[in-house]
Amino acid sequence: MAIAVIFPGQGTQQRGMGQPWRGHPAWCVVEQAEDVLGEPLAPLVLDAPSDVLARTREAQLAVLLTSLVTWEAVRESIDAPIAFAGHSLGQVTALIAAGALTLEDGVRFAARRAELTQAAADEHPGRMAALLGATVEQAEDACRAAPDQCWIANDNAPGQVVIAGSPGGVDAASTRAKELGVKRATPLNVGGAFHTPLMRDAADGLRTALADTALETPTGRIVSNHDAVAYTDADGWRERLADHVTVPVCWRTSMETLTGLGAGQLLEVGYGSMLAALAKRTVPDHPVTGIATPDDLPRLLEVS
Repeated sequence: MAIAVIFPGQGTQQRGMGQPWRGHPAWCVVEQAEDVLGEPLAPLVLDAPSDVLARTREAQLAVLLTSLVTWEAVRESIDAPIAFAGHSLGQVTALIAAGALTLEDGVRFAARRAELTQAAADEHPGRMAALLGATVEQAEDACRAAPDQCWIANDNAPGQVVIAGSPGGVDAASTRAKELGVKRATPLNVGGAFHTPLMRDAADGLRTALADTALETPTGRIVSNHDAVAYTDADGWRERLADHVTVPVCWRTSMETLTGLGAGQLLEVGYGSMLAALAKRTVPDHPVTGIATPDDLPRLLEVS
């Protein structure tokens, strides 16, 4: 049965999430990343407190590293995945796993991406909120209550849409969503309005960073969650990765693309099970196997 590999994004980080991997041969990924950035990174995945992991750069590096350590442990057991995808930051992980970015360049890019998006958030303060039970149409209607101040940021799954924008824009859209019958508008603990036009400054900086970044033809198709299209090229990712921070994450349709390509199973690689929960809503007939710790490795027999 064909397998698609998916990687989580920011928001899945937890204190100690990398602890089970310490001492495993795959831990070498953390050491390589430390050499690349010239700073200690192990504490981020071992014992960093929640207030540290709430910061954009630290959160994104922690999630990236945990996913890459896990991928290092499983990659030789997975025979030619039909495609790769990653949720938001997870798209960078997917590019590394598929060989489009080297580990070194991918870690450098992820760090720069986090720095630029946080700088844009500092310059243009914003918030995000999950509209639970909302349709995309309801979310669009809610955002019209705050023109040019609130937008859809994530279409994660049926009944889970995230909006983002200026603080006042998110408040206005959340109020309108409740008037439309949306069950709940839950503020997210993030440091900015990611995946909206408020991140334009970051996109400009990323284009500069990507101009000198080597990109190689990936070993498999990578579904870009900004348009849910499967790509096999390399250079096109220079624009896609830059634009990605300003446009919505189309995760629901990305899952539909993966299964449409023929993926009968999904393998979630990295900490947590958020993507499995979203897949259950979107493609319920396709099983998801999660690998988060060494204890989960025997599950690979289910997908081999």
